[in-house]
Formats: sequence, C-alpha cells, structure tokens
Amino acid sequence: MSRGKENVTGVTEFLLLGITSDPEQRQVLFWLFLCMYLVTVAGNTLIILVIGSHPRLHTPMYFFLINLSFVDICFTTNLIPKLLVNHVAGTWTISYPHCLTQMYFLISFANLDTFLLAAMALDRYVAICKPLLYHTIITPQLCRGLTTLMWTCSGLISLVHTLLMNRLTFCSSAREILHFYCDAYLLMKIACSDTHVNQHMFLGAVVLFVAPCVLIVVSYIRIATAVLRIPSALGRRKAFSTCSSHLSVVTLFYGTVLGVYIRPPKSFSVQDTVATVMYTVVTPMLNPFIYSLRNQDMKEAVGRLFSKGSKSS
Repeated sequence: MSRGKENVTGVTEFLLLGITSDPEQRQVLFWLFLCMYLVTVAGNTLIILVIGSHPRLHTPMYFFLINLSFVDICFTTNLIPKLLVNHVAGTWTISYPHCLTQMYFLISFANLDTFLLAAMALDRYVAICKPLLYHTIITPQLCRGLTTLMWTCSGLISLVHTLLMNRLTFCSSAREILHFYCDAYLLMKIACSDTHVNQHMFLGAVVLFVAPCVLIVVSYIRIATAVLRIPSALGRRKAFSTCSSHLSVVTLFYGTVLGVYIRPPKSFSVQDTVATVMYTVVTPMLNPFIYSLRNQDMKEAVGRLFSKGSKSS
C-alpha cells in the first residue's frame, strides 16, 4: 500500500540483511555456502556429463534431467556468488539494477524447476500407465518443444514480474531486505507506492507455481494405482524404483517452497529466510546425489565414466 510522500526518492541500492548479523556466524556461513555452491556446480555438471556421454541415457527422462541440472547451476549461481562477494568486501548492499536482475532470474529459474519436475512426472506416468504408447506419445520432438515452451514461458512470466516491480517507488528510509537476495515477496513490503497490481500478479504466480504440483500429484496417484495392480512384488518394486528419485526431489523442493510462500506476506520471518536456503541452495546441491544414488542406471553410468577416466590416466 502507499506510504504517502515520506522520503520517496530514487533508491539506488538496497541493504541485504542476510541470515544473521553476527560476524562469527557470518564467517561460518561463508564457508558453508561456498562449499555447498562448489558441490552444487560440480554435482550437476557431473550429471550433465554423464548423461551426455552415455547413449543409453539419451531418453526423455534424462533429457529433462539435463535441463534440471543446468537450471540448478544457474539458480544457485544467480544468488550465492553475490552473497560470497558481499562477505569478502564487507558490504551487504546490492544495486537497484542488480536487485531486479537477480529477481528476474530467480523467478525464471524457479518456474523452470516446477515445469521440468511436472514434465518428468508426466514422462513417468506415460512410461508406467501407458507403456505400449510411450514412444508414440513421448517423442524427441515433443520433449524439445516442451522444453522450448517452458524456457520461453518462464522468461516471459519473470519479465512481467520485473517490469511491474520496476514501476514501484521505494522510500530511502526503508530499503532494508530481510534476506540474502532480492525477493519479490519482500520488495513489495518495503515499496512506498501502491502494490495492488503486484499483489494480484503475485497471487497469480502462486497459482501458476502450484499448478505443476497438482499435475505431479495427479500423475503419481495414477501411477500408484497402476503399480498396485501389478501382481508380482518384484514388478511393483521395479516400477516404483523408476519414480523414487524424482519423487524425492519433488517432495524436497515443493515441501520447502510451499512452507514459506503459501502464507500472508506479513508473516515472513527470519526462520522463513533460513527455510529458503533449503530450496535455493540445499535442494540443487542434493539433486545430483538423489539421482545418482537412487537410480541404478545413473550409478552404472557414473561408474563407467570414472573407470574410463582412470584407464586413460
């Protein structure tokens, strides 16, 4: 809502308050975030290399997984390096253009994550519930078309959010963001101008964010129903094993995101800031481990890749 004309000036930067103001805790968090970022980049890059170098993994499911790994690298790279640079420089400010740019890519990559997870759920649904039609329905052309559509829609949705945020004015006396990155949720709270349109857009974004989750839930209900009809226990275990990795990632991602954002903006707290670390840093870091440790094909492919490397050396 509008806050009148009190100290409304052209704000050139915001102050990111981060997770804690304690210097010792910030030092610990610096090394923790640095390690998690390096593991995230290394792990997801490994997933991309493994899938790309093994023709057996050139299937629709792993095509979407390559995109998911690339998005996870970009997602964390959009946030963590700035946090680390701020710590080294001893300053916690972020310029207005950089703030909007960071917000744009954050929304874009977050939407891509949800779309890709939904596409992977759809792939598993067709593979288990309609196995004879799988190669007819899930074609390479469909996968490429869906991926292009997902990247395009995510970019456009994020662009609308960014343009609407850019039209707001901010008070020079209220430029502190209780976060370690520029979050649209919190930028609306400190705006001095009317945020009515932004709030409606934000609600629409929540619906769009939840819609893939609904698709995933419906897909897995149908999958569970189909699997339980399989007479042999071995067949049921084999069918469920093809979904376990994806289901683990979906639960981890949506569980943390919905826990933070499906609430009124006024209830946002420091605890919520800590919770966002789960889906912005921890989830992208864990995804490669989940897919490599819980997926037999990936474990074998990783083993072959390292065995080739040791032989060549």
